[in-house]
Amino acid sequence: MKTKLSLLFSILVIASMALAACGGGAAATEAPAATDAPAATDAPAATEAPISEPIEVTFWHAYGTGSAEETALATILEQAAVDLPQYKINVLQVPFNDVFAKYDTDVAAGGGPDMFIAPNDNLGTQVRTGTVLDITDLAAGKLGDYSELSQGGMMYEGKLYGIPESLKAVAFWYNTDLLPEPPATTDELKALMEGGTPIAISYGCYHHWGFFGSFGGQIFDADYNFVADEANQANVASAVSYLNDLYQISVANGLPRNDSDGLAPFTEGTVAAITNGNWAMGDYRNALGDKLAVAPIPAGPGGPSNPLLGVDGYYFNPNSANPEAALDVALYLTNASAQTLMMNDAGHVPANTTVEVTDPLIQGLLDAFATSYFRPQVEAMGNYWGNFCGTDQVFDAGTPAADWVGTAFESATK
Repeated sequence: MKTKLSLLFSILVIASMALAACGGGAAATEAPAATDAPAATDAPAATEAPISEPIEVTFWHAYGTGSAEETALATILEQAAVDLPQYKINVLQVPFNDVFAKYDTDVAAGGGPDMFIAPNDNLGTQVRTGTVLDITDLAAGKLGDYSELSQGGMMYEGKLYGIPESLKAVAFWYNTDLLPEPPATTDELKALMEGGTPIAISYGCYHHWGFFGSFGGQIFDADYNFVADEANQANVASAVSYLNDLYQISVANGLPRNDSDGLAPFTEGTVAAITNGNWAMGDYRNALGDKLAVAPIPAGPGGPSNPLLGVDGYYFNPNSANPEAALDVALYLTNASAQTLMMNDAGHVPANTTVEVTDPLIQGLLDAFATSYFRPQVEAMGNYWGNFCGTDQVFDAGTPAADWVGTAFESATK
């Protein structure tokens, strides 16, 4: 009898456990007591969870030491350290004359930074040599606030290779105390210089490109073939001949003949005007304040000037282990707040269309850029740099402009 009772008790216990396991009618008191479970102290404490280290993102820039651009960038990076604690941003300044060569060399060797900011000067070449990353898919849907023009500057053959930051081109800067109104035409500019007004023209195949348009000259057609017909060569030669006239006036009057030489005299107030890009605006404003103004390069008999328009942006290294993190940082460094600071403090013309432009200088630059020529990324640009940059043969050696231009077009089209 005792054996039967024991068997019955065992059956009842087993049935009760089965019901409890199925969520059936076992009473709460039949569940294992809390004391039967591992004590809370036996589980890993929240404070013992591993703390993830911030992802390191390294980028290079070429802003001059102590320049308005470098100072503004430093302010943005200070805020980024607060707003982006998940990233540790390492910054290296590389001299502008070295940045492309150093970057390409390091990337080709398997190294280099995660990203760098620079003009789109070498984008086409870098795409063709594989030293910049195609971010078309990575950045898809994230550039709605950036102008179409600025995005175009980051593209090559329909693919996106960078996050746009700002627009830049050469314009005519002047000190209103020394020159109340800027020259509207090339004739007016020449007359001012002949009359003794100290104006620093930057002579060079990048800086003086805009004068080609003033005389109706073209370097490329719509398909980026050199326009070597006789009529167009005559227009380009007219532009070079005009520049030679200004150059000889500059020499005779002891005026600066490039943007770097003219920087100090203009900021010191001994030069009334200078042709230069808006990358110098921060320094100009700091020196001249409300006396600083800007206008387009003067129009000429052939129409408005057409300075080369460049786009600065953040490019990405195909060797980067963290391209998504680098993209996040680049988007932060080009957001409305960052671009507003770069606009106000360093003269950058913003690529981000949500930035409110209230500064008359920025608006003046936008007006000056309205007739600009978008800097092409085609291989043919190499033939431009290689054949149209030796204007010293005209300015210093005395070669007739028409002969020099004819030789340049002939060599460029071979």
